[in-house]
Amino acid sequence: MKTVLIIGIGRFGKHLATRMTELGNEVMIVDKEEEKINDLLPCVTRAHIGDCMDEKLLRSLGVSNFDICFVCIGDNFQASLEITSLLKEFGAKYVVSKADRTIHEKFLLRNGADEVIHPERDVALRAARKYSARNVLDYFELAEDFSIFEIEVPDNWVDKSIKQVNVRSRYNINIIAIKKNGKIIPVTSAEHVFMENQHLIIAGNTKDCSRILDMK
Repeated sequence: MKTVLIIGIGRFGKHLATRMTELGNEVMIVDKEEEKINDLLPCVTRAHIGDCMDEKLLRSLGVSNFDICFVCIGDNFQASLEITSLLKEFGAKYVVSKADRTIHEKFLLRNGADEVIHPERDVALRAARKYSARNVLDYFELAEDFSIFEIEVPDNWVDKSIKQVNVRSRYNINIIAIKKNGKIIPVTSAEHVFMENQHLIIAGNTKDCSRILDMK
């Protein structure tokens, strides 16, 4: 469990606060609009109505006591920049700031952000990758050149084992799990036989994985 401070309860901040709470974290939210705070009161640990550009208010939150501070202000970059800087000045351990434009990232990092996230860009990239290939069911990029994909079993792999297909040597990827009926089953043997209606969880260099994404 972590203690989390979320500043700015727009659409992203609201979803973040809700999910963080569901995952068992202690969440405090802050926004200057009372209505946004009231909507989330039943599901968060603490809430405060106010403008975090007010240094007194921000200092009073005890930001150094939180494991992570999120700055989720999307409509006012100057406010996001100033609050990010103040959080670090007041001893915040780890600050994650939301950016709507790529150019904003370098300024947020210079002003103290430990990490900058781009929700809309990241979702768009994920959707493009997922829907541009024939059999990609889900996709997650761990690094610029390393990804995990959930794919359908290619037709010409059905009734063959991992060893017979020679997956690692031929394609330079790893089959890490099988998904069937919503259940994830780790793959522990090269003797596993691929079956119809199975989904594969594969991992590897993104370019190597891409070679099998359109296989029939």
